[in-house]
Amino acid sequence: MTSQSEAPLTDLPDGSVTTPRGFLAGASAAGIRDDSPPGHLDMALLVAESRCAAAATYTKNRFQAPPLKLTQRHLEDGAAQALIVNTGSANSLTGKQGEQDALETAELVAKKLGFAVEDIVVASTGVTGWLLPMDRMRTGLEHIIPTEDGGDQFAHAILTTDTVAKQAAARFQWDGVTYTVGGAAKGSGMVHVNMATMLAFLTTDAPVESDALARLLRETVECTFNMLTIDNATSTNDMALALASGAAGGERIGEGHPALPLLGAALTHVATTLTRKLARDGEGATKLIDVRVDGAATLAEARGAAKEVAGSMLLKAALYGNDPNWGRVLDAIGYCGVDVPEEQLSLWLQDTLVYRDGQPVPYDDGELRKALDHSEVLVRVDLGMGEETATAWGCDLTPEYVRINSEYTT
Repeated sequence: MTSQSEAPLTDLPDGSVTTPRGFLAGASAAGIRDDSPPGHLDMALLVAESRCAAAATYTKNRFQAPPLKLTQRHLEDGAAQALIVNTGSANSLTGKQGEQDALETAELVAKKLGFAVEDIVVASTGVTGWLLPMDRMRTGLEHIIPTEDGGDQFAHAILTTDTVAKQAAARFQWDGVTYTVGGAAKGSGMVHVNMATMLAFLTTDAPVESDALARLLRETVECTFNMLTIDNATSTNDMALALASGAAGGERIGEGHPALPLLGAALTHVATTLTRKLARDGEGATKLIDVRVDGAATLAEARGAAKEVAGSMLLKAALYGNDPNWGRVLDAIGYCGVDVPEEQLSLWLQDTLVYRDGQPVPYDDGELRKALDHSEVLVRVDLGMGEETATAWGCDLTPEYVRINSEYTT
């Protein structure tokens, strides 16, 4: 039997949610927002050719939107067959009418595809407090034709203030069978993820059991999407969904199966790629910020410290201006909740050491400013307390972020 070392992971840069076997996707322009330009895709449909294993994680925001509540009910049995997504209206904080509209949306998809309504999951994103224009939703759904090459349409149709689609895929082999994981995500503002990201969808053709898929998804989310912050705001509609068609064949993959770690690695690879793309496309962003924390005593402390630094608005503003104001990094470490002596800290900006053993380290200010004038910035902190490490992702804070959020109803 093939060993893990003999089954390298292959990145598929042009992959999508329909790259794994057994999935179809499509989209349409329903005109959900009155100000949508002609032809703007705002409804997306992802279909599994057969009922498949499914799992999801959801926002920790107290006010979960009706689509999430419906999806949680429909995924109680760990299975699903189709996903419908709309943009323009989040159908959030919309009361009983919002609940009825979410259910009707699932019923419309079930009727169109001939599936059980309980096998339809629903996601919405857009303006909070707006009811879904159900007449436009009905018409838009009629025009969606799912196909094997519809993944790109799907990825574009789920965007709101995003400027580019986010897609990823990876492939690995086990015991002579090739398995694929694909994904798409959206999220540009109102992102400080406390379960997933605004919306993220992962597919695989591996025959994985639903319980094992749910565990892998939770673990993947914790080290990828949950380590993303754009603006310290957690949406009411955040969700990450994983669907496993099993269309590649092979042995059923459950807990303890030797192929499960490989599948987990593929899910993590795809989710990490999507997370980095989400951070790079933060509203108004000019830079992707990678924050790596090493030397933590526990994984929880490493993750907490990294995300606190990535979310520092002062640091985000400084990096927009190429300002090596490293004190803002250590300030965030100081209030992140980790009891670390300052004399044990070390800090690098773009591989330039600026602080060690409780003392500033001299550096060339002009050279470091040039190094920070880059589309990707690495901030690395060593806490000097242990062996655990974690990475968080964010972006710089720019005047364009303020402009977007002063003009766009979110």
